[in-house]
Amino acid sequence: MVDTDRFAPEPDKNSWRSSFERDRARVLHSAGFRRLAAKTQVHTAGTDDFLRTRLTHSLEVAQIAREMGARLGCDPDVVDVAGLAHDLGHPPFGHNGEDALNDAAEKCGGFEGNAQTLRVLTRLEAKVEGAGLNLTRASLDATCKYPWPRVLGRRKFGVYADDMPVFEWIRQGRPADSRCLEAQVMDWADDVAYSVHDVEDGFFSGFIDLSPLLNDTEERRALCADVAQAYSSSPVFALESSLEQLLADPTFAQLAAYDGSFRAQIALKHFTSTMTGRFVAAAVNSTREAFGDAPLRRYDADLVVPTAERAYCALLKGIALRYVMRRRGTEPWYAEQRQILTDLVEVLCERAPSALDQVFAPLWKDASDDAARLRVVIDQVASLTDPAAIAWHRRLLPR
Repeated sequence: MVDTDRFAPEPDKNSWRSSFERDRARVLHSAGFRRLAAKTQVHTAGTDDFLRTRLTHSLEVAQIAREMGARLGCDPDVVDVAGLAHDLGHPPFGHNGEDALNDAAEKCGGFEGNAQTLRVLTRLEAKVEGAGLNLTRASLDATCKYPWPRVLGRRKFGVYADDMPVFEWIRQGRPADSRCLEAQVMDWADDVAYSVHDVEDGFFSGFIDLSPLLNDTEERRALCADVAQAYSSSPVFALESSLEQLLADPTFAQLAAYDGSFRAQIALKHFTSTMTGRFVAAAVNSTREAFGDAPLRRYDADLVVPTAERAYCALLKGIALRYVMRRRGTEPWYAEQRQILTDLVEVLCERAPSALDQVFAPLWKDASDDAARLRVVIDQVASLTDPAAIAWHRRLLPR
């Protein structure tokens, strides 16, 4: 088992680039990566030039992961690939779209963005027949956030049943459910990026106001209850203590006066960079304390993230959840998003293969049964950008 092996053998290339550098280039130049520019992060893609999309988020995750990985001794290109590729499987409309497709795909094994990422990388991207981008074993392993198939009681999983052959090749000789260090670095970089940056976007958009949290004990408790339910295994009372510390932190406290001015935006950016640096340094230093100063990569170590930083990260996610994603007036649009994707799956199942594009129509024709054909339709819908999903819906289901 060699980290640089590829699932489909390729001729040797006399190149100054390493195998992992070539992996990085393949992801950067892929169609799926370009589509992330028009896929929702938190705010619907295209609604504001400042706000993040899945593409900008992926670039930020890759930068954070690369820096963290380099400080630990990981191959920087492997963690870079994982950061760039980790959201390639996400459908239109973010996690809301993911939930809608999971319901629609129940008869073929459900839908999960991370399992879809593996499918995109190893099957759906056009590079090598039968192997997708045909990345190295190490790079593919680094993208496996949840290295297990769908099981009862676990919403998150990383591979569909019909993608098990390549998954087993990637995971050959590795303990079940274990994650390589690069995957753990990518996962923490993802948490850091979207917790800090979603809050930044929320302040910029005017949706987050710290006054209720600063002045209302019940509001603080309600936020912590949200966090305990969605993002943290810590009890509410422990999260309340962490929230008091976060609100008292000068870097965060100064945002109570945020008014959108240039000076306020400087303070907001200071919060973003300081908090990101704090989260990265805490994980690097704690991992070094546990595993020593030698270069760490693959299965040499596990990433150690202190409890305090995990709590702060979860609280920032909760702030974005409560005041941005669940703000008043959003539910009708979220319901419409879910209906768009549900309708698309239904109408494409009825009109396939003619209504599918030229990539997916042959796959539908070659599918062996109804479940396999449904999976092709799910692949088609998941590949769409937010604007494309809306346009396809208008074209296929005109009012």
